Amino acid sequence: MALVVRPSRIHAVGVFTTTPVRKGARLVEYTGPRISPEEADRLYDGAPRTYLYGLEDGKTIIDGEGLGAYLNHSCDPNCEIDEVKNRAWIFAVRDIAAGEELLWDYNLYDDDDPAPCHCGSPKCRGTMYSREWMAKMRRRETRRKKAKKKLLQIEQSAPCTKAR
Repeated sequence: MALVVRPSRIHAVGVFTTTPVRKGARLVEYTGPRISPEEADRLYDGAPRTYLYGLEDGKTIIDGEGLGAYLNHSCDPNCEIDEVKNRAWIFAVRDIAAGEELLWDYNLYDDDDPAPCHCGSPKCRGTMYSREWMAKMRRRETRRKKAKKKLLQIEQSAPCTKAR
């Protein structure tokens, strides 16, 4: 199977297959230096774009380089990433036709910065954040609003004292 990097309608460039790919095929490893979350924060604080992938151990970040780093996000992906023996691999989740762009759902988490999605899928959720992370953010916002409302009620019910 041959993979090529070329312009993408989704974002800048993407990875495309030149031959048909069967569901379940292992396509490419997500490679790069392994760094700590703290090092990733230090290196990329304020960066407009990163190619970081956090391993399931929660202690290791792959600072993506190589072919795997060029796969774009889609809310309706044809690939997924999975860890096999502490290595991150991208697999086909369905049969993929020759010429198709390889796409996986980034399922971003652990940030508040906007991450708009431009995948164009009818299933697009408008963000590259995971559904779970977005639900967590909505719950956090609801709690913040309730606390603010409660504080306002307390302030309004407190007796007003006038200076003489």
